[in-house]
Parts: sequence; structure tokens; C-alpha cells
Amino acid sequence: MKETIYSYDDLLVMLDHFLSDESKFNWDVFYSDRERGIPFFENYPDENLAEYLKTKIIKAGKVLELGCGPGRNAIYLAENGFLVDAVDQSEVGLSWGKERAFEQKVSVNFIRQNIFDLHIEEGSYDLVYDSGCFHHIPPHRRMDYIELVKRALKPGGHFALTCFVVGGKLGGAGISDWEVYRGRSMRGGLGFTQEKLREIFRDFESVEIRKMRDKTSDQRLFGTSELLAGLFKK
Repeated sequence: MKETIYSYDDLLVMLDHFLSDESKFNWDVFYSDRERGIPFFENYPDENLAEYLKTKIIKAGKVLELGCGPGRNAIYLAENGFLVDAVDQSEVGLSWGKERAFEQKVSVNFIRQNIFDLHIEEGSYDLVYDSGCFHHIPPHRRMDYIELVKRALKPGGHFALTCFVVGGKLGGAGISDWEVYRGRSMRGGLGFTQEKLREIFRDFESVEIRKMRDKTSDQRLFGTSELLAGLFKK
């Protein structure tokens, strides 16, 4: 392995290597057992996303979903008139999403790709949505993540995400960014506070940051107070 740093990309690769054990997590295996009883495996949208549409804070347009998994939010958005590009690295997750979209007779452009390798037209999306991807992004990739969102959004477009709260039951390591590299681990996913999200996404207007509202499957929405929901505007 080359161990000389000539460029910013070389630096990122080095830091990726420090966290290589976590990068071995296999999302195809994770999505392969559909009967595991994991709440977000159910084909219901995030409650915050449904609220944004119901209150018309967000209106139909073109959306990029980062880390779409089996496509529950992408399908919901397509059903509500959005043109949807949904990205994930898991072939198994995307195959499940395609089955769901076919069954529900909606069109979603599922893309198998690392989000940092995406080639997108600048300013082409009204909404960028992320349900549970951001807390798995290592700190050294965060700047590129923010630039991706900025590049994707039209002026006045919205960015929304859900992520682990610090110390939550689902995950949410309460460690500093430096500690990630001291321990060479993100401990399954980083936890965030409202204040930290505002600071990280300070280049955007903060519209709302709150805990998700707890929902049950009979309400046909996904929601848990173990996650934060944030909405920002470019």
C-alpha cells in the first residue's frame, strides 16, 4: 500500500484506512433477512418527512436521497409527485426497493453508488434527503458530504436528515471527532445534539431541529425519539 501523501484524496484514503474495520460492515448481509423485525424495514416513510409534505414546507420537485436502503422514503416521495434519484451502495437493499416500487407502481431512479463518487448537475435538486446515512459518515468525509449537498441543491432548496441522538438506544456514540481516530472506531455510528447539527450545517438556514416523534406501525409512519430530525434551507 502506498503510504505517501501527495494530495487531499491521499489523506482521505489514509484516514479511511484507520477506520477500515468499520468499513467492512456488510449492508448486503444486513438487508438480506427481511424478516428481522427492524422497524425501518417496514415500508413506511419517516414521520418528519410526511409532516414537511403535509404542512407544505416542502413541495414536490426533484429529490436526491442519500443512503436510501430499501427505498421506503424514496417511494413515498415518488407517490407524492417527486422525481426521485435514490442512492445506496447495497445491491440487496436497492433490489428490495425496486421490488417495492414495482409493486406500488411508482417510478424511482435507484442508483448503486458511493455518494462521494456521484456525478450530479450542480443546482439540480429541490430537496436532498438523508435518513440514517449521515451518522455513518466519518468526520474526515464530512466536508465533502456538506459540499455534495450544497452542489446538489438549487438556491432555496431544502436539506433534511435524521440521525442518532447522543447515547441513544439505537446507537449514537458520544465521542469527539478526534476520539474517532484515537480509537480507530465510530462505535457503530456517531451521535449528535441539536447544537452540533446547527454548527456542522451552519452554511444553511436552520428551519427545524427536533427529536423524531415516536410512531407505531399502525400509524404507517416510522418515528423514534432515539433519532434527531433536522431541516435546513440553502
